[in-house]
Amino acid sequence: MIDLRSDTVTKPTEEMRRAAFEAEVGDDVYGEDPTVIKLEREAATILGKEAALFVTSGTQGNQVAVLTHTRPGNEILLEANSHIFYYESGAVAALAGVQTRTIQGINGEMDPIEVEAAIRTEDQHFPETGLICLENTHNRAGGAIVSPENMKAIYTLGKKHSIPVHIDGARLFNAVYASGRDIREFTDHCDTVQICLSKGLGAPIGSIIAGDHTFINRARKWRKRLGGGLRQVGLVAAPGLVALTTMRERLVEDHEKAIVLKETLQACKGIEVINQVDTNIVVADVKGRGETADQFIDELKEKGIQAVTFGPTLVRFTTHYDVTMEEINKVSEILRNLS
Repeated sequence: MIDLRSDTVTKPTEEMRRAAFEAEVGDDVYGEDPTVIKLEREAATILGKEAALFVTSGTQGNQVAVLTHTRPGNEILLEANSHIFYYESGAVAALAGVQTRTIQGINGEMDPIEVEAAIRTEDQHFPETGLICLENTHNRAGGAIVSPENMKAIYTLGKKHSIPVHIDGARLFNAVYASGRDIREFTDHCDTVQICLSKGLGAPIGSIIAGDHTFINRARKWRKRLGGGLRQVGLVAAPGLVALTTMRERLVEDHEKAIVLKETLQACKGIEVINQVDTNIVVADVKGRGETADQFIDELKEKGIQAVTFGPTLVRFTTHYDVTMEEINKVSEILRNLS
């Protein structure tokens, strides 16, 4: 089965498995796990932040960030199809007690003018705007890159109004290596950033939150409150360190696979690729075939291909290192021969 459902399905490499087996460990709640300490320091350096915190998942990282930045009754601003709003089970309301105010973006980018207009004025009737959240790359926009220029404009607004900016950067390194720009061009325009180690980088578990020392000290307590204070966690931090230090540059290979897949799908009768395919995600509309997304996915599954629905007639394909170019070519052949 060729699995194009998500880059979360990747299996750890042999180097990651060896690193887990050989990891030097200690009690991380006591701050004594040397492998976690090394990972956090390396991540902070790469991301250009003072400090970093290892968390179990991207969702936990985003929720810790919201909890640390805000207080109950605040409002947060975020793009209408962002992961924090769309895919995190209403956690910002359930856990942080904040309400969301969404802004419809274009290819994942919010218009800074609309962001500033959404910032609440001082009035007893209104909640206070406590946080602005960006997502890069933007999943539901088809892995779209949010430009550093757009991020800078919104971050400047945040500074002007004393509102922190958090980046859900689960696939931020995809944006870096697809755009050819330096990571700091993205992370300089935020107060905090979350990156996933377990998507395109291939680690079996874990994410990183990075920010200044004060923020990370407070975030560590929120992680503990959420049950994320782990013990000999170097066993999973070690594969994360391998992922962070050895798997970033190879992301360009996934982007090349996505372009091949895009070109094949575009050539198929009744199928339209609806995203610009900046990185490793291709979203195809199959309504021209007279099928629903579920029907099309079932047809693909019978032929040994897995994908996911992204709407009534939308299908998402995500490339990753566990799917080779040879397998992408095989998928292309199958797609071309569909009835």
